[in-house]
Amino acid sequence: MNSNPRDRFLVCGLGSLGQHCVVALKEFGVRVNGINLAEPEHWEIPRLPELLDRLIVGDARQGSVLERADIRQCRAVLIVTSQERMNAETALAIRKINPRARLVVRSAKENFNQLLGEHLGNFVAFEPTQLPAPAFALAALGTDILGFFQLDGLRVQVVRRQIVPGDRWCYRTSLRELNGRTRRILRHTRDDDRPQESLHDWAPKAELQPGDTVIYIEVVDRPHFESANPDSPRRWRWKWFQFPRWRELRPRLVELWEGNREQSVSPVAIVCLAFVAALLVLGTALFYRFYPDASLVGAFYGVAVLLLGEYAELFGDFQIDPAVPGWLQFFAFLLTLVGTALVGVLYALLTQAMLSSRFQLTRRRPPIPTHDHAIVVGLGRVGQRVVRLLQEFRQPVVGITFNPQFDPAVLPAIPIVTGNLKETLSRVNLAAARSVVVVTDDEMLNLEISLMARSANPNCHLAIRTEEQSLTDSLNHLLPGTHVICAYGVTAEAFAGAAFGENILDLFRLGDRTVLVTEYEIEAGDTLNELLLGEVAYGYGVVPIWHRRGSQSPRLMPPDEIQLAVGDRMVVLATMEGLRAVEEGIFLTVPRWRIRIEKALTSGAVFEGANAIVRICGCPLNVARNLMADLPAILPRLLFEHQVYHLSEELRRSQVIARVIPPDDTGEI
Repeated sequence: MNSNPRDRFLVCGLGSLGQHCVVALKEFGVRVNGINLAEPEHWEIPRLPELLDRLIVGDARQGSVLERADIRQCRAVLIVTSQERMNAETALAIRKINPRARLVVRSAKENFNQLLGEHLGNFVAFEPTQLPAPAFALAALGTDILGFFQLDGLRVQVVRRQIVPGDRWCYRTSLRELNGRTRRILRHTRDDDRPQESLHDWAPKAELQPGDTVIYIEVVDRPHFESANPDSPRRWRWKWFQFPRWRELRPRLVELWEGNREQSVSPVAIVCLAFVAALLVLGTALFYRFYPDASLVGAFYGVAVLLLGEYAELFGDFQIDPAVPGWLQFFAFLLTLVGTALVGVLYALLTQAMLSSRFQLTRRRPPIPTHDHAIVVGLGRVGQRVVRLLQEFRQPVVGITFNPQFDPAVLPAIPIVTGNLKETLSRVNLAAARSVVVVTDDEMLNLEISLMARSANPNCHLAIRTEEQSLTDSLNHLLPGTHVICAYGVTAEAFAGAAFGENILDLFRLGDRTVLVTEYEIEAGDTLNELLLGEVAYGYGVVPIWHRRGSQSPRLMPPDEIQLAVGDRMVVLATMEGLRAVEEGIFLTVPRWRIRIEKALTSGAVFEGANAIVRICGCPLNVARNLMADLPAILPRLLFEHQVYHLSEELRRSQVIARVIPPDDTGEI
């Protein structure tokens, strides 16, 4: 966190991801060199050649090429080609020349990355297609959850809450009072508000009104789900055991028929079983009525024997029994013929099912949902990750893949449709879908599918994966209300943050910005050492959500009064602007508020008031004692807005009367 304008960074591989990484690094005001096997014929970011301090054409695995890129002076190297073997070989070549450079590598091999990191040191690897997956999943859900991640074994969520009349938060409290041990306010907006610049750009004393929107982060024991959909794959079988209303019986039978057909279970089996049951009932009634001295149970067993082909057991003699009507004996003969045929069909179907289970070794997929489901188009690594996240939220999902060699053992709990574009979209109930997520590797195909989905279902939540920022901007204009996510643009910010030595744990989208969940370890001489968490939060525009000192227990949503020391670890939410501010040691917001302390109501209040000033403001104890001994007086230190109101509340609890002085009030200064 000691930034130097002369720091050099190297990007190996100037494809889509590499170009976005250059842009993200240049936001920190550092020098960036690039290596590519060939000079690109087309730059996805037109101004990129101007951003690069030097472009070297050659193989980054060769020492001579690395030397031309000033590898010995590089603070960090981002290795982001599309070939994982080349990335690993480049990392090894760099480590031979520069043993201290930070290595940020593109790779999806988790075990290999861990082993490589242990041997190379100062190494981190990301899979760029995986990081944006939660953003696609949340866009598909269309809920008020904006982000989620795991922290210290607990699920942390970012939630948007629209204040409505009757809301328990409405008119009852100030924004600052909503903060607690499990919650932190991130944003507060009204219709007429200006765009917010940082995560703390909200008034702590504002009173919530109907129509306001509050975005906050909270710690929960489990995800905040909407009510489970009755068509969830986990529940679709159970609902058949519920007693149906007559008006619901017909659509349920249709759904069962269609479901069995989608799962390659022949409807012939259902027809055969129904026909056998009908013959059994009819035959039992006829034999009970017309066969001499027949009981109901005897008639039932007799018909069952006939259906199994045992006509001779009942009518084996050549002599016709005059007591039994001739038409009944002929009906028994027909039962034997039909029963033999039906039993043969059932045996054949059973054999087919057993052989299929023996050789295929995959369980049957559930039927395609009829409504309120999510459609994920493209089941590569991104698509599979999106599906698993949606399953965690119990959202019914159907997948579409255009790969005829798709592994049938992958994602066995969801229905998957394969084939050409028009055929697959016609089979997944697109018009009744809740959301469509298009994440194939082909941008033009994504665009085509998105236009077809919007035309067929204008009200669905539509999320589109792109790789070029220009296409992202165009689609945002063409399809308003659509979540168009430039995967490499989002991921590049994580790569850039990791290049400065930070541990990027996760990321999520907040409006049009990417928020990085970043872990810091405080070192001697860096820009965070000896600062209060309140100063870190309100000065740099980040949100501390976790802090740990030495072997002490970690604290979630730590208080502003904690002073950072060498060896402390903390996790913050930060935009790229916040990370850059921490790196450079320059506050995004400067303290401009003052507080005037009028008087202490008791002698004990003098002592407690001085302690509150030291704890919240970080000023020396003797300054606070002298101030409290000579009241009224203005605290000789500028404070942040959130700090000054926090101090005012603590002084009031200590029976000290104080007044906040806004920046534009200079009458008493």
